Amino acid sequence: MPRRDAGSFTGTRCRPWLDLGGRKWLTARVAPGRLRTYGDPTPGGTGSRSTRNAVEALRQSIRQTWLRPPAGQHREREIMLRTLRLLVPASMLVVLVGLLANPAQAATWSSSAQWGTWTNGGYTLYNNIWGGGAGPQTIWANSYSNWGVWANHPNTGGVKSYPNATRNVNRRISALGSVRSSFNVSVPNGGAYATAYDIWCDGHTYEIMLWMNKYGPVGPLGSRQTSTSAGGHSWDVYRGSNGSNQVFSFIRQGNANSGTVDIKAILTWLRTNNWFGDVTLGDVQFGYEITSSSGGMDFRTNNFSVSAS
Repeated sequence: MPRRDAGSFTGTRCRPWLDLGGRKWLTARVAPGRLRTYGDPTPGGTGSRSTRNAVEALRQSIRQTWLRPPAGQHREREIMLRTLRLLVPASMLVVLVGLLANPAQAATWSSSAQWGTWTNGGYTLYNNIWGGGAGPQTIWANSYSNWGVWANHPNTGGVKSYPNATRNVNRRISALGSVRSSFNVSVPNGGAYATAYDIWCDGHTYEIMLWMNKYGPVGPLGSRQTSTSAGGHSWDVYRGSNGSNQVFSFIRQGNANSGTVDIKAILTWLRTNNWFGDVTLGDVQFGYEITSSSGGMDFRTNNFSVSAS
């Protein structure tokens, strides 16, 4: 699949500029934690008067609204985006949204590559843009437990990507004393997605999905089998096949943006109900199964870990 760059645009009439730390710069590409600069559009420079006025208003809005404490972050972002639509040409909007997603962050690693990967602390992070019809997406990370993704996938059906952090366990259920995971995320109030664990057993024979929250028109594979409480949460349980492997989906009854999951208890429930035997737990993945995020949306993992003994 050819790479599509979320932060590039053509033309010379509308080049945005920003005043950061007292220095004014032209920008042509913005990705999480990165700002590519091209010059100074102050009087005598290359910026037009209308562009300078528009971005001056944007700069003031960033200082007054965007860089507030994160408690009201999503509401403030909605206000900012409405302001941008009035002030900034549509061709520049995606570029500026990329900046606002990470106003002052210099990530340790980032990638816009379809299969971009990074290993840290025994975990591997994947950009993983695997679905058809996907738009641009950039993953960034400071560590396996502090990472996020900015994605601009069109409002069409079908999963576009599953950016995730993965830890491999590679032990049989009977040999495991405990497997637990904690998470804390910030997700948008728009688009269509699920924040989910994707757990693999016996290679890729069995796939267990734990949906911790979801938004928009998304749903699990297969048919509903039952409801149960296991692993510290209450679930609606679905069972199906994607043609390659069995898929068991646990859909949390009510969204949660943070918590702890006893994964060993989920595996024990499946084994006790004869959905599989003493299988080997392989990869434990956690991330965002994104169907649509039109206009660009920000998904942040504030904390994540998996422990096994």
